[in-house]
Amino acid sequence: MKLSSNNRSELQGCVVITGGSAGVGRATAKEFAKKGARILLIARGKDGLEGAKRDVEECGGEAWIYIADVANAREMEEAASFAEENLGPIAIWVNNAMVSVFSKAIDMSPEEFARVTNVTYLGQVYGTLAALKRMKQRNSGKIILVGSALSYRGIPLQSAYCASKHAIQGFFESLRAELLHDNLNIDLSIVHLPAMNTTQFGWVKTRFTKKPKPMGKIYQPEVAARAIVEVAESGVRQRMVGYPTVQTIWGNKLVPEFLDHYMAKNGFDGQLSEKAEDPDRQHNLWEPVPGDQGVHGDFKNIAQDYSTFDEVYEHRRIIGVFGMAMLGVALFTRFLKKEP
Repeated sequence: MKLSSNNRSELQGCVVITGGSAGVGRATAKEFAKKGARILLIARGKDGLEGAKRDVEECGGEAWIYIADVANAREMEEAASFAEENLGPIAIWVNNAMVSVFSKAIDMSPEEFARVTNVTYLGQVYGTLAALKRMKQRNSGKIILVGSALSYRGIPLQSAYCASKHAIQGFFESLRAELLHDNLNIDLSIVHLPAMNTTQFGWVKTRFTKKPKPMGKIYQPEVAARAIVEVAESGVRQRMVGYPTVQTIWGNKLVPEFLDHYMAKNGFDGQLSEKAEDPDRQHNLWEPVPGDQGVHGDFKNIAQDYSTFDEVYEHRRIIGVFGMAMLGVALFTRFLKKEP
């Protein structure tokens, strides 16, 4: 996606975002809207979709909504057809939808494992295939998968979610190699996220009497949204958002057994707040929770709305040029001092 001097989008086509009714998906829609994008928001809940549509329009974009379950391949195909018939060719497709269950693996049912896998993993597969089918005809387009630090490092209490994120990484690598082999002009990227202050912790299925919370350093969804839009513009293969993501991924490569013991000791309390929770409250595993949940969760007082790591990454070219210029000045000054 190219940007003009007034920062408005010159995007020919539309942006499709799954899981666009809340959290990272909704924040991403708002970021694209600031660039004047035409956006199709896909989710199961009508209330959240209508709220997200208003947000997009307030930010200067155009929005349509489509109620669908990403775990249903037919519905993803129909959503893609709707986008092309009403908004124009799909230029960017962002796979963001997810569900999880906070539970020990031994306490989960086979149906719960299947549901998390179908939404969090297969939902990205179905969305990707629906977009790819149309992009291949034009030999252009960008597809973004939303991964996680947990795509490389599993943590307790979220075995199904972590396994699904691992699967997304494998799917990404396989499909990217195929696109390169076929010499297709389609960018396939993956964005790995850290702990985010999204609404999921208020509606996720849990078996605990304490409210779930993100583990580790927490960021606001806008940090992820800005990175996703930047990846859509650059087409870069992979993006790690937030330094904790880098730490987690490389830590697991270097000292996996240490992290096994660390997670055994800290991974339970690290994901459960002190706030009481009713395990039987309404959750979104099987059906959407009514109402407009918005973008942010309940951890805004401790969540950061910026990432120094990402700021440096996004301005790496400018910093690199400046650094080279300063090195050149230093070398030239040293040369002059040596002159008689």
